[in-house]
Amino acid sequence: MAALAPDPLILSGKGWGDYGLVDSGHGRKFERYGDWRFIRPEPQAMWSPRLAEWDAHGEFVPGSDEDGGGRWQFSSPVPRDGWELVWNAARFTASCTPFRHLGFFPDMAPVWDWMGDMLAGRSDAATLNLFGYTGVGTLALSDYGPVTHVDASKKSVAQARANAALSGMTERPIRWIIDDAAKFAAREVRRERRYDGIILDPPKFGRGPEGEVWRLEEHLPGLVADCRRLLDADSRFLFLTVYAVRMSSLALGGLLAELFADMPGVIEHGELAVCEEGESGRLLPTAIFARWRNS
Repeated sequence: MAALAPDPLILSGKGWGDYGLVDSGHGRKFERYGDWRFIRPEPQAMWSPRLAEWDAHGEFVPGSDEDGGGRWQFSSPVPRDGWELVWNAARFTASCTPFRHLGFFPDMAPVWDWMGDMLAGRSDAATLNLFGYTGVGTLALSDYGPVTHVDASKKSVAQARANAALSGMTERPIRWIIDDAAKFAAREVRRERRYDGIILDPPKFGRGPEGEVWRLEEHLPGLVADCRRLLDADSRFLFLTVYAVRMSSLALGGLLAELFADMPGVIEHGELAVCEEGESGRLLPTAIFARWRNS
């Protein structure tokens, strides 16, 4: 049976040519995205900034509502239609979205690397990306075989397809699905489909294309149970990330331990983090995760 590792891990990533965490502190973070620099809220940056000043092109100022809201304020012009960034072979468009992020999640880079390690040497691995957003993870997975990309947002799937075209990957075997992730996974179970790997990044709250309501604490166990049914003893991994919730990674690990009790491999849990640039860069936590790996 898959054993639950008791000690949490820190899966941290460093910047690359087109992204870097320059500094953080006082509840904010200062990042570079290509030639552009931005300040965004980050409640977990409880320490003091290392730099005396942050010279940014724009800042997202949060609203007074705890559940979100806010707006961008710009000190100099920023391309309204976005600009191109590169991660490995993937090219994609970054832009200042109304939701405070910039069109992708850079803290996922070590996860994409880890999935590549799990599928190394494969060209036929079938993988599933639930809540696939703008598809950088999907493009990374497509190096190893066919990918099914699922997201409820037509706009996000359209952007993911545009990113595939920008990367010269339109001919890769990627299925682009606009659907509620939980409903899609349940149908795949009924179809008796199987995958070699699954990645899922569910929101705290969301709505499907037909108004389906998603609440993480209520619906996550059922979704992960269906994901387990789409994997078998020859599959390689499941990776689950959760943002912005009052929950422990150990709770996610416990859920996987129950559902994967009949499977080989190891269940691990912990935190995602991004390392600041420069000497003695601090680790800024961003999310919790749990993963099953069969190796």
